[in-house]
Amino acid sequence: MQAGDRLVDKDIKFRIRLDFKGINKPGRLLFGGKSVEKAAEEIRDQQVALFRNVPMQGLHIEDIDMSNEIYTVIDEVSNAEVAYAPVVLTIVVDTLEDAARFITRDDIRKVELLEPSSMTLSRYDLERLMFRIYEESRTYRLQLERKYNSR
Repeated sequence: MQAGDRLVDKDIKFRIRLDFKGINKPGRLLFGGKSVEKAAEEIRDQQVALFRNVPMQGLHIEDIDMSNEIYTVIDEVSNAEVAYAPVVLTIVVDTLEDAARFITRDDIRKVELLEPSSMTLSRYDLERLMFRIYEESRTYRLQLERKYNSR
């Protein structure tokens, strides 16, 4: 990687905001279902537990911020109330390809590059990054197909 006029071997730091979606599920028999806010909060808690406890090669989660409020909106397609539970992750990656697994997520809302302030990519680096993004999006698409075909 090149920063300014000199080559550096430095980690890359991102701040990424993910908004986890909670959908109202009807209750069973006499018991009511969970509220959409509670469902979104539970999904966020599960994902944050995975981020904290599952090591990922080439990636270090420096900070997890769950202080943002859960918010609700009306889904235009289903015309139902949907809640989102945001979490802001500060991650440090060895290479840009390592960040691709977060950047290609369905629940991503914002990506901010914190360090370095500028960088130059070689043709080879750009090709590797584009291929990694392709692999991640293909994997995600296959998971969706399996999910919806099993119903």
